[in-house]
Amino acid sequence: MIRPATADDAGTIAVLEAECQGDDAWSANLVRDGVTGDLPTIQYLVAQDDTAAGSAVVGYAVASYAGDIAELQRIGVATGARRTGVATALLDAVVAHAPSTGADRMLLEVRADNRGALSFYAARNFVEIDRRARYYKDGVDAVVMRLPLITGCGGRPR
Repeated sequence: MIRPATADDAGTIAVLEAECQGDDAWSANLVRDGVTGDLPTIQYLVAQDDTAAGSAVVGYAVASYAGDIAELQRIGVATGARRTGVATALLDAVVAHAPSTGADRMLLEVRADNRGALSFYAARNFVEIDRRARYYKDGVDAVVMRLPLITGCGGRPR
């Protein structure tokens, strides 16, 4: 189940952030501020796995919305829940919400050496539009990708 994150999720998201993003992880304080609404353009979603044994947050997505641009900031999925459709469900929820904010396109950056993520986004109609040299702390470039959300925004309509 995909749902908006609550303040109770902030700690779990911060742990997943560290696990998934490594040296580029955001601080627990920044995650908390985003989840609790102190960063007004930011929205956090979580993927919750509900089983007979209980429920657990197994993934999260962060997007920012400003004017006509939505930017996917992060998707992170717990190691044990990868390749189960969690990232796809999170991305689908972010993309579905974006037009209601006035966005006509979604942008994201992904590490140039992350072939899995590049393939994941390309399979969902994101296209490379630019590169940012030495964007990450370790000097790896960022690939900037775009997904049009409406007709006439550089691609197929959604």
